[in-house]
Amino acid sequence: MMSGLIEGLPDAVALHCLARVPFYLYPQLQLVCRSWKTAIQSPELFKVRLEVGAAEEFLCVSAFEPENLWQLYDPRQDVWMTLPPLPSKIKHLSNFGAVSVGGKLFVLGGNSDAVDPLTGDHDGIFPTNEVWSYDPILQRWTSRTRMLVARAMFACCVLNGQIIVAGGFTDCRKSIPRAERYDPEKDLWEPIADLQNTHNSACTGVVISEKFHVLHKGLSTVQVFDYSENYWAVEDYGWLQGPMAMVGGELYVFSHGMIKQQVKQQRSRVVAPATDFQSRIGFAVIGLGNDLYVIGGVDGPGQWNLPIKLLSDVDVLDVRSERPTWRQVSPMTRCHGTIVGCTVLRI
Repeated sequence: MMSGLIEGLPDAVALHCLARVPFYLYPQLQLVCRSWKTAIQSPELFKVRLEVGAAEEFLCVSAFEPENLWQLYDPRQDVWMTLPPLPSKIKHLSNFGAVSVGGKLFVLGGNSDAVDPLTGDHDGIFPTNEVWSYDPILQRWTSRTRMLVARAMFACCVLNGQIIVAGGFTDCRKSIPRAERYDPEKDLWEPIADLQNTHNSACTGVVISEKFHVLHKGLSTVQVFDYSENYWAVEDYGWLQGPMAMVGGELYVFSHGMIKQQVKQQRSRVVAPATDFQSRIGFAVIGLGNDLYVIGGVDGPGQWNLPIKLLSDVDVLDVRSERPTWRQVSPMTRCHGTIVGCTVLRI
């Protein structure tokens, strides 16, 4: 029950007032009284924040380390916050899917990249079908219904408020065509049409013009999911190869030391140089607002045989500017090195 939130105002109006308060103040607001705490933790508040245009976007980032630690970046405050450790028993979780929907972060599947320091053997290379969600208001992780198929190195996106996963590997030798869809409100998975091709390679997913596109590493063909027809079409777009991200509904790619916008299937335009990142590997690329973020990674050794450096740097490019120039924001405070998970969380 939400009663008497603000004296003299109907609760619906009071909820609209609370919805306009910046997210970073919510921990303090929950201490005001029990009714405010109930309101702030309610699903209704998130819906109102979306309705009034008060929802904020944050970066969620996880780096390669045993405890599967995640950090949250607030671009308004230029600060990093550390989340409670993911409670999975799998250490060094990697090759998983990470998306956000309904104001929560979801971590799906993946496998362990842990290596036994004595034997050099991988620890538990077989994928999991675990699904975890993180509620930033309650500040806790929750185990969700597992995927129908355990998988790693798969395509994962949100479309029409549902999570879609496709492809990937169930063991270290063979990829799979299986695809499935998750309803976060019902906590329910259901199978959808299989991919037309697997190419026996890792794949990634990107949503463009309300369609889910599955890309396989090193290949120009793209598989596009028709949601209404439950069908995958195979297209040869001839897209540039390299790390890519969506910014403002447009696709941007790191290619040959440049940031390029993929204008049409076979055409691109240069946006800005990116030569400083040519010696960097294992970084994340993601869009937030009008900005393209390059996060973490490993630098070296390169042609000068320099020592390998684990980076916490965060470099940002406003791709919509007339003269895009790189700038740096606050570096990650706990995560560093190879980035294994990165997504945008809207709260």
